Order: sequence, then C-alpha cells, then structure tokens
Amino acid sequence: MLEKLKGVEARFVEVEKKMGDPEVLKDMDFYQKLGRQHAEMASIVAAYRELQNVLAGIKDANEMLNDPEMKDLARQELDDLLKRQEKLDVELKKMLMPKDPNDDRNVIIEIRAGTGGDEAGLFASDLFRMYSRYAELKNWKVEIMDYNASGIGAVKEVIALVKGDRAYSRLKYESGIHRVQRVPTTETQGRIHTSAVTVAVLPEADEVDVEIPPETIKVDVFRSSGPGGQSVNTTDSAVRITHLPTGLVVTCQDEKSQHKNRAKAMKVLQSRLLDMKIQEQNQKISEERKSQVGTGDRSGRIRTYNFPQGRMTDHRIGLTLYRLENIMEGDIDEIIEELHAFYQAEALKEAGSGHDSSMDHS
Repeated sequence: MLEKLKGVEARFVEVEKKMGDPEVLKDMDFYQKLGRQHAEMASIVAAYRELQNVLAGIKDANEMLNDPEMKDLARQELDDLLKRQEKLDVELKKMLMPKDPNDDRNVIIEIRAGTGGDEAGLFASDLFRMYSRYAELKNWKVEIMDYNASGIGAVKEVIALVKGDRAYSRLKYESGIHRVQRVPTTETQGRIHTSAVTVAVLPEADEVDVEIPPETIKVDVFRSSGPGGQSVNTTDSAVRITHLPTGLVVTCQDEKSQHKNRAKAMKVLQSRLLDMKIQEQNQKISEERKSQVGTGDRSGRIRTYNFPQGRMTDHRIGLTLYRLENIMEGDIDEIIEELHAFYQAEALKEAGSGHDSSMDHS
C-alpha cells in the first residue's frame, strides 16, 4: 500500500508541475482535466504525508523510550501516534478503494406502484415527490420522461431523469421495494393498509456505453392519453420502443412532440440496457462471494415507511428514524450516509480478506 501511495504522490507532483506550465494553460480542456486529477489526488496525498510524519514520530518516540527521563512522555506520545496511524490507515484504504465508475453519472429513476391498489399509486406519487424535494435541496434538475397517472394524485409509473453532481453515487442504494403502512383516506374503519412501490435507479447511459442498432428495435407511435383515457393530443406523438433482443419496452408520452418522446424513450432504453450489464457483472461478482450483502438485488423489501408511528426503517442496515414527515419532504441525507458507510465497511472487509501488510509496521 505504501508503494501505491508513493506512486500517487509522484503523479500528484507531476500534475502540479504541468498545471504551472504556460504551454498547458493554452489548452483549457487539458488544463481542466489536470485540475480534476489534481483535486482527486489532493486528499490522498495530504493523508499520506501526514502518515509519513506520524511514522517518523513513532520512530522517534520508540527511541525516546530508552531515555529514563523521557520514557513516560514518550509512551504517551507513542500511544497517540499509534491511534492516529490506525485512523489514517483506514482512511487511506477507503480512499484507494476502486471507485464505482458510474458514481458521477446522472440517473434515471423509475417508480412504479406495486401491490396495494390506489394506495400504492398514492405512495408512488409521494415517493416521487420525496426524491424531487431531495433533488431540489441538492440543486439538481429533475426532468420527467414519462408519467402515467391513475386517479387523483396517484401514479402507476413515473420515470424521471435526475441531473446533478454525483447523483448516481447518492441515489444508487434506493433501488428496491419500498413498503408503506398507513390508513388510506378511503378507509372508514381506520385500519392500517400495507402497500408496496418499486424503485429502480439506473445510471444514465451515454451512446458510447450501449449501442442499439436500428434493426434491433421496433417503434410504435400512438396518441397520448391522460387520466381516465382522454386524449391529450390529437396527433400520434406518444412513442413505444420495443428492444427485440431483450423484450424491454419503453413508452414515453410526456412531450407533445413525437421526436422528443422518441429521444426520451431511447435514453431510458439505453439506461436500462446499461443497468442490465451492471446487474450481470454484479451477479458474477456476487456468485464468487460467500456473502450476498449489497449485491443490489431488487427483489427484496428494503424499507418500510410506517405513518401511524412516524417511523422509517431501512431493513438492510437496521436503521430506524422517527421523523417520517421530514423524510417525506426530502430530508434523506442521513439514510444515504448510513447506507454508504455500511457498504463501504463491507467493501473494506472484502478488501481486508486479501490483507495488505505493508501498512502494519510501527
């Protein structure tokens, strides 16, 4: 690990030198690329340099232990330095862990009403509002790709593109079944009903990620329909694309223009195909693991929102919070942070099974 850190520091110094070169300043694209690399390495290099100071301090303190007058002071200092070394070891291991290549992408979020009839549709609408409010708090943009309403305030399905800084990194653990327990407004006996909504978070695909030859798709056009089946548009502007090799079907009818709906449907199809690729890769990796934790399996119930108790429970990490009202208003950072910490710890455990002893010297 120390060799790896030495390499990062050498690259950091090289990048810093290039950034000061007047010739490089003439090419702004290259300069910005170097700037991003510099920013990515800065925190690793700072922690590595601190570790070097700590290791030097440990060496000095060990030598001072032989001095009867300085022994007690040296022991105390050594104690503090060893604790700091341990903390830096963990931090640096986290920093050097391979990054998810999709973390910086925008996301396509798909929310669908599951079991529970109208109540599931109403909760699907509530979840979409929760994510939209979260996006607002993050200064992200939400663009609706398709919105299939059912009754007053309920949705069968909503697909949206969320554009923002590290959107996939923040939202990737939201995929799964979200369960709601509450008394529906139509319930006269005051009984609590349980409904379910599925959420899928897909990294937005670039055209280079997924090639879709024209002969592999079938495109149908039809008239957009609103709630209750009334025609929203007098022209055939809605688009349905079927991907023949996989059978995936995407419909978009949110725009008045057939061209725009087709472009949106293609974007959703590309992202679903990229997600299938990622899921297949994850499946291969997970089959090689003994533990199935964090494989991103969408079949499981991940979270329960209990309205009578004002409680949200994330079943994957055993997190329970009693502030459901705030959560439904988009205050979900705490949940996201806890999920990140959990999955990072799992990844560190896995990395630790191929343990690197180059750090273990004091």
